[in-house]
Amino acid sequence: MARAVSTRRKATFTVAAWAIALAIFFPILWTFLTSFKTEGDAIASPPMFVFFDWNLSAYEAVNQRTNYLKHFWNSVVISFGSTILGLVIAVPAAWAMAFVPAKQTKNVLMWMLSTKMLPPVGVVIPIFLIFRNTGLLDTRTGLVIVLMLINLPIIVWMLFTYFREIPGEILEAARMDGADLRSELLYVLTPMAMPGIASTLLLNVILAWNEAFWTLNLTAAKAAPLTAFIASFSSPEGLFFAKLSAASTMAIAPILVLGWFSQKQLVRGLTFGAVK
Repeated sequence: MARAVSTRRKATFTVAAWAIALAIFFPILWTFLTSFKTEGDAIASPPMFVFFDWNLSAYEAVNQRTNYLKHFWNSVVISFGSTILGLVIAVPAAWAMAFVPAKQTKNVLMWMLSTKMLPPVGVVIPIFLIFRNTGLLDTRTGLVIVLMLINLPIIVWMLFTYFREIPGEILEAARMDGADLRSELLYVLTPMAMPGIASTLLLNVILAWNEAFWTLNLTAAKAAPLTAFIASFSSPEGLFFAKLSAASTMAIAPILVLGWFSQKQLVRGLTFGAVK
């Protein structure tokens, strides 16, 4: 009897998990299918799911109108640059909070996390003016800095969580063997926390890749990443759904492929320290 109840419960959870996964994946699938439609088919009622005239006209229009590779390269530089710069700053900060905690460490961590609750629109004007006066407006350097600062609290929190799972006795043994602070961080702590560091890097690359508010407000043409590339196909007039879907597919495809091939590492890092 108990086995039958357990089987039914497992089947229920499996069905629920698949339903949630399909609900999350459906918008991506619909965007992908719409990108192969004509503009007329894209707004047809009832919607055409599979049986329509598949073509590449939307992709051809997107490539003729904009330089996709330029936007793609901007996204790569901005997302990876901001994440790597954030790791350089966050690793020592998380090490200090995890292994040399002060009385106010928890308060500092909570304060850092509270900055994520600030609406970006509340500070967009002063940051825009600072960037304009310092020559950082519409530059990849400016976006690397601002996205690093936005995601820094998440990076510190994740690394702090991972570092706390590493026994402090290992670092003490390294110091007794003559390791200085640099050697301790590079050759002892970093290899042990590599799953956590890798998952932190991947997650923040995804967050930076998908960031739209700051990229749309701080760039115009030179440093515009793929989020601005997508927005350029949105128009209040005319038919644009197929072209917008094609641009969206081209923008999310690289990060989807990255997530697919690194999912094992990402899951391993996100569950790092969960099982002892």
